[in-house]
Amino acid sequence: MSETSRFEMPWTPAGSTVRIEGRGEFFVRWHHHADPAAPVVVLLHGWTASADLQFVAAYRSLAERYSIVGVDHRGHGRGLRSPAPFELEDVADDAAAVLRSLGVTRVLAVGYSMGGPLALLLARRHPDLVAGLVVQATALEWRSTLLERVMWRLLPVGGSWLRTRGYRWYLNKAVPKLFDLDHQLRRYVPWLVSEMSRNDPFAMVDAGRALGRYDARPWAAGLAVPAASLITTKDRLVRPAKQRALAEALRATVRELAGDHFAVLSDATDYARLTVELLDDVAARSRQPAQPASPPAIADAG
Repeated sequence: MSETSRFEMPWTPAGSTVRIEGRGEFFVRWHHHADPAAPVVVLLHGWTASADLQFVAAYRSLAERYSIVGVDHRGHGRGLRSPAPFELEDVADDAAAVLRSLGVTRVLAVGYSMGGPLALLLARRHPDLVAGLVVQATALEWRSTLLERVMWRLLPVGGSWLRTRGYRWYLNKAVPKLFDLDHQLRRYVPWLVSEMSRNDPFAMVDAGRALGRYDARPWAAGLAVPAASLITTKDRLVRPAKQRALAEALRATVRELAGDHFAVLSDATDYARLTVELLDDVAARSRQPAQPASPPAIADAG
């Protein structure tokens, strides 16, 4: 049997559908830690990803220490298909509604890429829910340069490509190149490609436009929660300088990973370790009285 014909599935937390009156049905990964006192972590994935695609490499490490709620956002993965335009505020409110429906009253929010704005919006719009933030490979805004504004205006052209057979061909060629032959995730390449094909192309365009409008510079520094940041120092999609500006605004503890935007997969072991490390830091600080702000601590993945 060839490598591409095998279909192995990695471990994931149990999945279920959560029905929210007035909002719709949401696909959720929900892991209960054996210790009822363990903090709950909500995982907010990035644009064109899903909870599984974004966090599969960290699921086991997170599950050892935390309860986990992973939500597929509107139009992404198995997420809600809605006729309404994609708005980041609505998606943050979706996550809050799911958490309340599950009986969760306090969370540590992890946001990767587009999940960063969602985590910040969740903390801003539902401060009673969010005890701490871990933002990863993300930024305060994506509209400060002319090039960025032009990119978002041209987004519908790229969206039409997502509906072609050429896109599936591209995924089959590109995804295996993320992994060495002995990489822990390589045997899951067919599963990864399948998951990447679940997205609604129209929602992807809408979500990109929403990111192009997002700008947290006026209010991010006012979020009164402990924060940490994972900076992907070789990132070509979210420039490290933008990531550092967000970390500074949040007065975040900082860790660095010498990887690109897809380091969640290509550098899976380091990504999982650093995510747990940052969550442990934020969890500890969320249980302590507020302290005066201090410069972020910086370390790398070696």
